[in-house]
Amino acid sequence: MRRIALVLFGPLLCLALAGCGNTRYPAPVRESSPKYRAAVERKPLPPVPPGHYRVQPGDTLFKIAFDKGLDHQALAEWNGLDDPDHIVVGSVLRLTPPRPTLVTRPLAAHANVEARPMPAEPTVSPSPEDAVPDVWSWPARGTLAARFGEGLSKGIDILGMRGQQVQAAAPGKVAYTGAGLRGYGKLIIIRHGKTLLSAYAHNARILVREGQAVARGQVIGEMGDTDADRVKLHFEIRELGKPVDPLNYLPNLEKTAG
Repeated sequence: MRRIALVLFGPLLCLALAGCGNTRYPAPVRESSPKYRAAVERKPLPPVPPGHYRVQPGDTLFKIAFDKGLDHQALAEWNGLDDPDHIVVGSVLRLTPPRPTLVTRPLAAHANVEARPMPAEPTVSPSPEDAVPDVWSWPARGTLAARFGEGLSKGIDILGMRGQQVQAAAPGKVAYTGAGLRGYGKLIIIRHGKTLLSAYAHNARILVREGQAVARGQVIGEMGDTDADRVKLHFEIRELGKPVDPLNYLPNLEKTAG
């Protein structure tokens, strides 16, 4: 009886083991597998059309406008940005004004046209932040080494010593701090009213933060040579995004600043 049970149980056990051996489980996904690489690789974004720019991490509207030589307010208006301080990484901004659309409607023959005086626009006094400064001071003491327009210079260069104080040339609000613009090193941009910007490049240290209000003569950085061949301050003034000669704003056209 025992022998018969073994004879019957043996084939059943083999069938059970064979069935287990044929069970297939999905292979684990490894970092070296093509499926894993395909899952983590991001699809490259398409190139932007001419006259447009794709927002990169760390970008601000002031930074983009300064780099492209544009007025930040116009750039915000062209792209319908209600909050210029909020731009989305990966979004595409237009760098030129949109074409105006002119819609005309014929005037009905029986229309009664009556001349009416235009309402007077309310006068709004500018806030201190929007006021254009009427007094400027030199941003650093030192030798004036390069003037506006010499070579490709968009401003002036003032030679000095490492760690020397860099001061705000006029009251305003800090619009940008960082080293994200090639050729400028550690850069500070201050907004003066709605039309003017001043820029302070190649700092060794930046002592202000974005959004901070500064007074004329306030220390904002220390002179250095970041992204430059020597210790110096490169100083620019821009009106509506376009570089202008800083010597037209600074007092006393002298060979030494300060």
